[in-house]
Amino acid sequence: MIILLKKFFYLCKYLSVLENAKITSKCSRFDLKSKKSINGEEKYYLTDLSFYFATNTDNRINYGPVLENIIYNYAVLNGYSVSIGKIGKLEVDFIVRDIINNDYAYIQVAKTIDNGIVNEKGIPVTEEREFRPLESIKDNYPKYVLTLDYLLQQRNGIKHENIIKFVSNNKNFI
Repeated sequence: MIILLKKFFYLCKYLSVLENAKITSKCSRFDLKSKKSINGEEKYYLTDLSFYFATNTDNRINYGPVLENIIYNYAVLNGYSVSIGKIGKLEVDFIVRDIINNDYAYIQVAKTIDNGIVNEKGIPVTEEREFRPLESIKDNYPKYVLTLDYLLQQRNGIKHENIIKFVSNNKNFI
């Protein structure tokens, strides 16, 4: 037990050093039901993806986390306060908040939602996984699914956008 506590202490100190050096950025979690921050379940994002590519020795890119990191940095650079949303057992990749106007937007990020995998009922698995958390949020703030897909769809008021076009056109979430 003492060994685990020491390892945890050193990991926390290491993460703190990386954060102070501006290599990583901490993103807290927020429970959408209780409207409270969740302590101890933070996620860390690289402030510069060159650190990822410098340590990627097998030349394969794991697009999910990379795209999520890009959108996190894009939101922060555009002045949004960013947290990760939790609604029951579901997770919303990002809740972005305009600090000045106190407006929100919810964002899901995926490489694609059209990968051809369907469940036994014929429902596309990835599409359902990305849209379901947003559909369970019962307010009228904007909701986005950002992917690399070029064939886009709308579902229950949720905007499906291409990440490359969204970022290159410098669009706002709110």
